[in-house]
Amino acid sequence: MRRFLGILFLLIIGTGIIIYAAVPSKPKEGTLDKIKKRGHLLWGADAEGGAPYAFPDPKDPSELVGFEVDLAQSIARELGVKAVESQNAWDSLIPALERGDFDFAMNGIEITEKRKERVLFSQPYYIYTEQLVVRKDENSIKSVNDLKGRTVGTLSGTVAQDILMGMRGVNVKIYSGQVEPYQDLALGRLDAVLLDLPIAAYYARPNPKLKFAGPPVGEGLYAIAIRKNDVQLKKKLDEVLAKLYRTGELKRIYEKWGLWNNKQEKLAAYFRNPDKNAATLEESQRAPVKSFFPMLLKGAGVTVLISVSSMSLAIGLGLILTLMRLYAGAPFNWLAASYIEVYRGTPLLIQLYILYYGLPNIGISLNPVLAAFLGLGMNYAAYEAELYRAGINAVPHGQMEAALSLGMTKGLALRRIILPQAVKIALPGITNDFIALFKDSSLVSVIAMVELTKTYSMLAASTLRFFQLGIITALLYFGMSYPLSLLARRLEKKLKKDRR
Repeated sequence: MRRFLGILFLLIIGTGIIIYAAVPSKPKEGTLDKIKKRGHLLWGADAEGGAPYAFPDPKDPSELVGFEVDLAQSIARELGVKAVESQNAWDSLIPALERGDFDFAMNGIEITEKRKERVLFSQPYYIYTEQLVVRKDENSIKSVNDLKGRTVGTLSGTVAQDILMGMRGVNVKIYSGQVEPYQDLALGRLDAVLLDLPIAAYYARPNPKLKFAGPPVGEGLYAIAIRKNDVQLKKKLDEVLAKLYRTGELKRIYEKWGLWNNKQEKLAAYFRNPDKNAATLEESQRAPVKSFFPMLLKGAGVTVLISVSSMSLAIGLGLILTLMRLYAGAPFNWLAASYIEVYRGTPLLIQLYILYYGLPNIGISLNPVLAAFLGLGMNYAAYEAELYRAGINAVPHGQMEAALSLGMTKGLALRRIILPQAVKIALPGITNDFIALFKDSSLVSVIAMVELTKTYSMLAASTLRFFQLGIITALLYFGMSYPLSLLARRLEKKLKKDRR
């Protein structure tokens, strides 16, 4: 028992060291100085359904393209560094920025009064409007004034959502991605979709089943979101954006993507011909499927890494929890029982959110990899603990008594007699949990981890090839989990023979 308590003490100390190491020290230099020192700037964006802002290049899916990608590269060039995109879910870009995950966020972020309370905004780099889209055969909806009694889709957290929510009699359906509303509209599940014009121009205009309903409405501004205390960075970005506008660089980028219009200071006609080098939806749909393999395999590698490391933590921590619950005295036994019940009784998704977004509120900041490792590992440890407990209880109690009568200590009897038999009984269940963990690893995409499922979502959203890429992704998951299924069956057969 002393050895067990020693192991527990070391575990607590080790966990404390990990958390302490993850807490960032207070910066002594500004963000702009850090950017120049490291040689690259990190800008936050979401490449899932991110066209034409930022999305995988159909010619090389491991690279991103889009008008904001070009803009980020131009900004970086003016700063004398390189631009590196940091993947993050769109609706959590502002919280991630406040955490310090990247230097600034730029992903069609609209300037609103609520956001001004949390972040600084650079000078605007694009004037957008909202475009209503309907089905090709729809003739009764000609403008937003005809939406009463209709079901209209839009994107969560956008100005378009605010417009629709302020209209009476409109059934608003909120989406987390910008691809799905247009798909549902084409399938007849919606009557119309209201989103920013750049989104409509990329996803709705090429679709033969859809059409624009009336001219664009409203007007708003896209700007770069910056942390409240990064005044120096904001000032520099304002200078850079002003220079890019004066030299015509902004106009060149927008013309390349077919986004320059008379709203941009009325310097050019509405939608000039885009550059032939700009990736289009049609080009993304024509790209060979094999071109997406490297990126999918990279995502599968991240899935394997997270799953294996998390399962290792779950197995070790689960064993400790079981021993505490069965053999340690108060308060360790009820602490272990409480841990198991809490982790089994709350959703894994909430636990990941608390680790990644909640802990910074008390001064503890974990990077995405560490948060994913701890989140999955600590959650599955509760289930492994119950498997071990069932295995130990399945071992006849007389074996412990026999071991003690031979002069063994309780710790030695556990290590030599009880645990080997209990682990053998629990092995098939552990293997099954490992398979489940592979699939649950997809949840870590909510904390900025780009694993296999997130990679699939990004590629499918930019190409609309949900079926083909979905089959490939499913086969990759099957290829990773099926060997474990075979192992589980072999273990079950072996156990049956051993019991005979």
